[in-house]
Amino acid sequence: MRVSRDKLTKRMEEFRAALKRAGLKITPQRLAVFARLAEEDSHPGARAIHGKLKKKMPGLSLDTVYRTLWLFVDLGIVENMGEIDGVRFDANTEPHHHFICRKCGASFDIYCRDFDDLKLPGELSEIGEAMKAMVEVRGICRKCLSRK
Repeated sequence: MRVSRDKLTKRMEEFRAALKRAGLKITPQRLAVFARLAEEDSHPGARAIHGKLKKKMPGLSLDTVYRTLWLFVDLGIVENMGEIDGVRFDANTEPHHHFICRKCGASFDIYCRDFDDLKLPGELSEIGEAMKAMVEVRGICRKCLSRK
């Protein structure tokens, strides 16, 4: 679903400000990748973004799209919805949640009644039928913190 013009304008302003704070140039590639990501709420992956942009920018490689997206994650203007090293699977079918380290990608199970008892918003019925909810907490694990 496409975002409103106001929301897109705000996202683009935040993008420009973040790159400026980091002392980075707003290159055509960075601008195109972010704009493609910011214009919709569909959470596209790197391959989908590359597929949409390669007609306008034939020299844009998939590697550049990936590196650009990870730069945006590091700058805090984009969240990754997957794991650092690809898809993971979990054989633990008991109710639980996860802590994901933003540096190394380590995943830890969290058992928390407060998370289990979260009330889901009524608006979910407009999207579909919720069958399960899991909380994902992102941060830096103790091992990575000790390396600083």
